[in-house]
Amino acid sequence: MSAPAGKPTPLYHLYRGVTAAIAPFAWASVARKLRKAGVPTERQQERLGVASLPRPPGQLVWFHGASVGESLSVLTLITRMGERLPGTEFLITSGTPTSAELIAKRLPPRARHQFAPLDVHGPVGRFYNHWRPDAGIFVESEIWPQMLVKGRERGTRLALLNARLSQKSVEGWKKRPKTARFLLDQFRLMLTQNEQTARNLRDMGADPVRVKPGTNLKATSAPLPVDELALARIRAEIGDRPVWIASSTHAGEEETVLAAHKELLKSDPDLLLLLIPRHPDRGEEIKRLVGQAGLTCAQRAAGQSLAPDTQVYMADTLGETGTWYALCPLVFMGGSLLEIGGHNPFEPAQAGAAVITGPGYYNFRETFEPLIAQGGAAQITDAASLAAAVSHWLTNPQALEAACAAARTCVQDQANALDDVVETLIKALELE
Repeated sequence: MSAPAGKPTPLYHLYRGVTAAIAPFAWASVARKLRKAGVPTERQQERLGVASLPRPPGQLVWFHGASVGESLSVLTLITRMGERLPGTEFLITSGTPTSAELIAKRLPPRARHQFAPLDVHGPVGRFYNHWRPDAGIFVESEIWPQMLVKGRERGTRLALLNARLSQKSVEGWKKRPKTARFLLDQFRLMLTQNEQTARNLRDMGADPVRVKPGTNLKATSAPLPVDELALARIRAEIGDRPVWIASSTHAGEEETVLAAHKELLKSDPDLLLLLIPRHPDRGEEIKRLVGQAGLTCAQRAAGQSLAPDTQVYMADTLGETGTWYALCPLVFMGGSLLEIGGHNPFEPAQAGAAVITGPGYYNFRETFEPLIAQGGAAQITDAASLAAAVSHWLTNPQALEAACAAARTCVQDQANALDDVVETLIKALELE
């Protein structure tokens, strides 16, 4: 049994009052976004705590992650935990239509998905009344006060998994130490991505006994799915042309990527850039950038095929990234040329690719640093250094193969920690 939680603070009571007051406006905004994404009315109601599925009998373990990355990162863990606890059922909640769509395609055995309730008294209460989870596992930085406090009150044993907090968030919580301590006290276990986050949680007032450094859960995820038919088609269209990938790029980064590609084309006119924007709805905007750079472009979302003179192929679709990683062993990861924090390098590394990153990968420091140190990744700063890194690996097959092997080894080293995570959670949350 865990120690009793402290008393709610005035700031927590203020939060409850404010969220109650703005709940109608929050619901209107959320419902509008869900309708726009084509989510049925019945499923929209899940955000109000109204379940669209029955609760299964027996022990139920609930995982919550806000969006695609957090939600998908736990699927392999749930599968492994389900093998370890064959009588246990699982619930996954998230907040975005994209996450719901992708999770539905990859649900582990005995698992189901619902949209998370708004963090308001009524929706949260209805959620717990229906689902009555035995344990609740919140992923990364998902600290929703009423979901936590109400869960603890209902007897749900709570854990924070793969914990990651920005330094700005940490400093903000330090200014509210009593409320930070009260909320962190709801967790029986806080399993962090790295030692720095563990220190931050302790500095915020977390019970040191409950804080344990772990591994980045995204390193343990199953490889992204590959559409073999689509892969064969695109390979036929590319033929023997050399290709490199720029993945998860953000606004303000494509200009650098395109400048690097123009430089590379001077020495290899047949080179193809496969560009995967982080947000596919920016496809038309990026197509204009490609044209302004004087390059030719084929857009997958528009059904355009690759031609021999296509210089940039824009993969502005959802759910196909694994197919593209299987196509090419050289991937630049976006979100790193600007102060965005980077994106998960393990997905391309699992596919056997070497990785290139800009300097702004601070959200994945604990994963990029060993990857770089072992030779599976390289860091660049601008278009010139990006072009140089791509050219080095494309013109030195042995060096590229060595980098790919180093990346695979680094991923495997981290993935071996998954069983330890499962056992730690089972013990802390009394799931046997």
